[in-house]
Amino acid sequence: MGFWLNYIKSKSLFAGLLRCVCVKEQSMEKLLSILSQIIPVSPELKTAIINSIKRETFKRREFLLSPDAVSNKIYFVESGLARGFYLKETPNEAKDITTWLMKENEFIISIVSFYSRQPSYEYIEALEDITAWSISYERIQQLYQSFPEFNAVGRVLTEKYYVQSERRSYYLRTQTAEERLRSLLSDFPTIFGRVKHHHVASLLGIKPETLSRAMKKKI
Repeated sequence: MGFWLNYIKSKSLFAGLLRCVCVKEQSMEKLLSILSQIIPVSPELKTAIINSIKRETFKRREFLLSPDAVSNKIYFVESGLARGFYLKETPNEAKDITTWLMKENEFIISIVSFYSRQPSYEYIEALEDITAWSISYERIQQLYQSFPEFNAVGRVLTEKYYVQSERRSYYLRTQTAEERLRSLLSDFPTIFGRVKHHHVASLLGIKPETLSRAMKKKI
């Protein structure tokens, strides 16, 4: 009798674990789909990725990273919105400068700190409640060694970061406030329903009142 009870329990435990793996894989479907557009994801690599990542949640206004801490994770946003910013010291106050926004189906990374293993200079803040999949620096290095093709993912993330950075630098140097706003709305049409006015102005490198005037014009 004891044998059969243990057998039934072991089968139930196995079935439970299998269900957990299936549920995790289903909820990761978008991430795996995006990765498969970058590299061919073999069954072995897929299993390794599933076993390497962790689902995390963050409340609105919670920090995913603060200055002086070394960035140790990359996040893939399942739902929610985050911003990167730093504080610029002025004679009267520390000015909050928004540098980027990342929403669902995008990756959050403090790329300089993550890859250099040096303390970050920026904050990463949840502007909304966030559900994300995270993977640690150490685990990524293991995947790079075990699956050389996975290195392409790191390269693509780095390229995307620098393209985004260069685009922002370009429009800050060359575009008018109206042109910057038009470009931003093209990339993120729902931004004003999700991001505070002064954060948008900061991202565009303009004053809030300048943004208000730009919004009143036909974009």
